[in-house]
Amino acid sequence: MDTRSMAIQAKKASILMQGVSTELKNNALEKIAKALLERKEEILKANTQDMERSASENLAAPLLKRLKFDEKKLNDVVEGIHSLIDLEDPVGKKLLARELDDGLRLYRVSCPIGVIGIIFESRPDALVQISTLCLKSGNAVLLKGGREAMLTNRILTQIISEASKEAGMPENWINLMESRDEVNEMLALDEYVDLIIPRGSNEFVRYIMDNSRIPVLGHADGICHVYVDRNADVKRAVEIVTDSKTQYVAVCNALETLLVHKDMAKSFLPALKEALDAKSVEIRGCERTRQIISCKEATEEDWKTEYLDYILSIRIVDSLDDAIEHINTYGSGHTDSIVSQSEENINHFLEYVDSGNVFANCSTRFSDGFRYGFGAEVGISTNKIHARGPVGLDGLVTYKYKLIGDGHIVADYASNKRRFTHRDL
Repeated sequence: MDTRSMAIQAKKASILMQGVSTELKNNALEKIAKALLERKEEILKANTQDMERSASENLAAPLLKRLKFDEKKLNDVVEGIHSLIDLEDPVGKKLLARELDDGLRLYRVSCPIGVIGIIFESRPDALVQISTLCLKSGNAVLLKGGREAMLTNRILTQIISEASKEAGMPENWINLMESRDEVNEMLALDEYVDLIIPRGSNEFVRYIMDNSRIPVLGHADGICHVYVDRNADVKRAVEIVTDSKTQYVAVCNALETLLVHKDMAKSFLPALKEALDAKSVEIRGCERTRQIISCKEATEEDWKTEYLDYILSIRIVDSLDDAIEHINTYGSGHTDSIVSQSEENINHFLEYVDSGNVFANCSTRFSDGFRYGFGAEVGISTNKIHARGPVGLDGLVTYKYKLIGDGHIVADYASNKRRFTHRDL
């Protein structure tokens, strides 16, 4: 099926999905979870083939790590589906109820967006998370994964499609694209596709925005920071920084640049270096950092880099405001955290750091739809409209206005025969 035909079929499915009951959606999710476990061997075999081919093609190590879809990853996505079932249906919520006049009632009600095109790379688990979130929120989806995960994505899509069809979901609500040409074709289909969510580099997201009239929910780089304040507890700061950097390096919410107050540097940096050396982390430091610990020199480019690897850049700053200025200058608006014992400084940081997720005294790795209780995520948005931060169920719905009258006509109000009451119900 060509891309245009795929999008037309998805549009038809999206109309039918608007009226699908919560019970049917949850039943479909149950069947998908069960089918994924039953067909485990097929999935793992496909992923092994993808891994072997990608390794032979010298795929970068961070991408290879993301590509791996083992039994643990499978169990994680199944657990995510069960969590999604337990979440409230985001569709059909009354967001506003107002009487405009006697017998004339206005409601604002949440509804699915429609057809969502999502482009992602490497991670097959993202395909499961994205598609099941779209199902629960009543959206049809066009998926484009990376070529490196082609076989894994293909079997996962097949399993999800067959299980959901068996449960009674409309056909063609989930669709898989496999070539770059199909992505370019999709960008021209604003008649059928309602939203695009690209997951990739800033350059890639900018390319999508520049080449489509379809609204884009941009998730680009994850240049995340931790700032260790002048009065931070050293042990706590070491644990938070180490977790933020090393718990899983190949993800967008991993720490890339550490900022340290000058008064903390001599007591904190040696302790941190010991912890990071144990994790084989390469440190790149500013001049003042290199006067305290032995490490490579950090350049201007390091402050702008998302490593997705065991590399950390460190800069010593003179004040909290210097740290905030650095973050707002070099950061990507993703996730930034402060480690401090000063409530005043914490509040100042949370107020003035211009990011979708701002934390205090905890790891940047908490920036995640599943950990927020959103039932995983389709991505993390650095946009400032519609949805920001982890985009889960609530970010995949919009709303419509429903007006119910009893023969009301505008002429009566224009002539002052009737008057609006505008009373909230």
